[in-house]
Amino acid sequence: MLEKTFKPADVEPSLYALWEAGGGFAADPESVRPPFAVMIPPPNVTGTLHAGHALDMTLQDVLVRWRRMQGHDVLWQPGTDHAGIATQLVVERMLRAEGTGRVEIGRDAFIARVWAWKEQSGGGITNQLRRLGASLDWGRERFTMDAGLSAAVREVFVTLHRQGLIYRDRRLVNWDPEFGSAISDLEVESREVRGHLWYLRYPVADAPGTFVTVATTRPETMLGDSAVAVHPEDARYAGLIGRQLVLPLTGRRIPIVADAYSDPEKGTGAVKITPAHDFNDFEVGQRHGLAMPQVLDGQARIVLGDIAEQLRAAPGVADPGFVQSLDGQSRQAARTAIVAEMERLGLLDRVEAHTHQVPHAQRGGAVVEPRLTTQWYCDAKRLAGPAIAAVQQNRMQFVPRQWENTFFAWMRDIQPWCISRQLWWGHRIPAWYGPDGEVFVAHDEAQAQAAAAAHYGEASGLAHAGLAHVELSQDPDVLDTWFSSALWPFSTLGWPQRTPALERYYPTSVLVTGFDIIFFWVARMMMMGLHFMDEVPFRTVFLHGLVRDEQGRKMSKSLGNGIDPLEMIDQYGADALRFAVCSMTGLGRDARLGPRRVEESRSFVTKLWNAARFCEMNGVRPDPAFDPRVARHPLSRWIITEAQQAAAEMNAALEAFRFDEYASSAYRFTWNKYCDWFLEFAKPILASAARPDAGEVRAAAAYVLGLILRLLNPVMPFVTETLWAELGYGARGSLITTAWPRADDGLRDDEVSREIDWVVRFITEIRTVRAEMNVPPARTVPVLLRDAHAQTVLRARSWSEAIGRMARVSEVGVLDGEMPRGAAQLVLEEATLVLPLEGLIDLDAERTRLRKEDDRLLAETEKAERKLANPDFVARAKPDVVEETRARVQGFRSDRARIQAALRRLA
Repeated sequence: MLEKTFKPADVEPSLYALWEAGGGFAADPESVRPPFAVMIPPPNVTGTLHAGHALDMTLQDVLVRWRRMQGHDVLWQPGTDHAGIATQLVVERMLRAEGTGRVEIGRDAFIARVWAWKEQSGGGITNQLRRLGASLDWGRERFTMDAGLSAAVREVFVTLHRQGLIYRDRRLVNWDPEFGSAISDLEVESREVRGHLWYLRYPVADAPGTFVTVATTRPETMLGDSAVAVHPEDARYAGLIGRQLVLPLTGRRIPIVADAYSDPEKGTGAVKITPAHDFNDFEVGQRHGLAMPQVLDGQARIVLGDIAEQLRAAPGVADPGFVQSLDGQSRQAARTAIVAEMERLGLLDRVEAHTHQVPHAQRGGAVVEPRLTTQWYCDAKRLAGPAIAAVQQNRMQFVPRQWENTFFAWMRDIQPWCISRQLWWGHRIPAWYGPDGEVFVAHDEAQAQAAAAAHYGEASGLAHAGLAHVELSQDPDVLDTWFSSALWPFSTLGWPQRTPALERYYPTSVLVTGFDIIFFWVARMMMMGLHFMDEVPFRTVFLHGLVRDEQGRKMSKSLGNGIDPLEMIDQYGADALRFAVCSMTGLGRDARLGPRRVEESRSFVTKLWNAARFCEMNGVRPDPAFDPRVARHPLSRWIITEAQQAAAEMNAALEAFRFDEYASSAYRFTWNKYCDWFLEFAKPILASAARPDAGEVRAAAAYVLGLILRLLNPVMPFVTETLWAELGYGARGSLITTAWPRADDGLRDDEVSREIDWVVRFITEIRTVRAEMNVPPARTVPVLLRDAHAQTVLRARSWSEAIGRMARVSEVGVLDGEMPRGAAQLVLEEATLVLPLEGLIDLDAERTRLRKEDDRLLAETEKAERKLANPDFVARAKPDVVEETRARVQGFRSDRARIQAALRRLA
């Protein structure tokens, strides 16, 4: 006998262990079944399960469980990412707590500490994925720095370098001055900062008293200015283009250049150009061949090396002594000193308050500096061409399709990819330097030594054997984490070896991930997969939105509106969280998730449990001999018909990645059709062992309940597996491999479906009128049919028992004469349903109540509409507040329509 309530914590751990130990998640490369492969976006080894993981992993798990039940050989590839910066930060904090640091203990010892931490604490995220119910093939778990993947990384680097697609170059990068490394765009977040806009006056050379005023948020970088740019069509500066300015403080002369980058409508229309410290300025500098002196070092302190010899004294403009006093100062201290000096010299025109976006490191929070450094780059432009063509040729499709345009726009304007990082934890770049700086790229040091021996031997005219050993030093940098992640779809399958798994599962079937990493990960997997495998890494990419709170706001620590999936699982169970995620995930929109949503989903789990328990208590058991094709009772035929419709809808929804429609169809059929209508209709039958139709109805109830358990299993695996076993459908843990239901049109009976749908609407309409008119629940009312066809009257009378019981109707009759006084009326198809209410309620008081409620709703509607008509409100209010106001207007209008319909019924 089922327990009174479902307790997820009592079954989830043991059920998951049973599935995993029994091979329920395992792929079989030797299987004859069609393959279906999905690559997990590898979470950081430092990570803990967050709302984004819950969304991403639930959607993937629904897909793989569904395909597994359909008979596919499913590979859901698990693994974790070494997460260079994040992991190094974790271990560095541990060392600081011990009173030491990575520099103090040295590189080798530090790497050993990181590996030790990974072995001890790095599996937390995978255990949390198990708690969510993720059915990954754990026997194939990979790590982006395991031996096999490391070999793949070296092979790709060496090959691309040999092909001229990896090279060293001096360019601007995002630089984290606290961490001392280049970082990717994804590791940079813009934060709104209230600062200032300083207007500085630059003297025109050889034109005393003439100045060009520039506006800047960063006075400290002016030491590295190489030019001032104006728009070529800006008449204010037409006569100054080509002239020289004296750069204040340094005395250097810099040109005024014409460039369309300068916007005449912004500031003064003149822009200081600092090529070594601004991405846009770097492009201007390249166009005009400008010098690129660096004035900030790797820790964002003033450094004068590039300009020291160019400092010139200029009375009232420049003082080399002042500039030299800035050497080694922090950027903030230098900014304060420079502004004060410019004011002293009379070259500070004005200062304005200014709010702007400032890039910060996502981890650590340091203000990011654009910095000119020599790094390793990958020629993404050449690799992007085949990826663009693959999407154009429909070899790979985005869902939703509109992401193609975003993909094309970014790929066609792609920049060189900086792949080196100044870290210790990660894939060390397989490049070695000779005594003269010559670079030798090789799979290992032995190969590099051989190449060096050949190179230096030939250069000096010595035989190779005569040069026993060359002193080489390996590049200290490591590769960008996204470099190894880009190889994930084929490196995890054994490449560069041609393994059976690689042959069977590549290209994979579908990638499920967030739209926010379409460039950082999806595009790079496309480029690498096509280059090394000559095939796209996946046939379909489903891009979901972000997780937001229930008001549509981005989850953040400052708002305190984030949710902890593990807390949700503890409180409501994994099934409730998973169903909430699915129900909120529509094409092209963010998912709104919060405790209320999860609690509502738990109510659905409870509804299913209670329905199963009711069935069990009423003798409903699976009947292997039951053939739904020979069912005769209208209720049996109706619920079997509805089950085929639900199966078709849910399958179509999953085929189209409409997880929300899959969930809503499951909810409608299970809660509304099966629980609220079928079981309610069937109660008298199930309660009586003597009725001849009881056996068939019980068998039909069991048949459809089993189908519900199968249809819901991909999204709610724990409760469905529990009920599957407890009710006798199969062994515990066997539902995961039970066949997925296929809709069978041969089981449909549209005629009986129309009949019972009419009865459902009849009862629903009566219930609505009773509620609107405040008819006491204990009072029954007669229902009279007017202008009804004979078949309608016959149908109503044949279902009179159910109508009476479920709608609190005393009798169903026919009205041939005058309309009774105080009757409410409603129309159902050709018939008018008349409910004589005189004597049951105070009709005048009810009319007064309804009119008063209508007036209130009208006032609320007009108040909200005035807000929406106010441009100032729409402009200043948060988007979610505006949307909430619009939703309230729609709600008020809907309520008024209902009230007015009730008034018409009482007319």
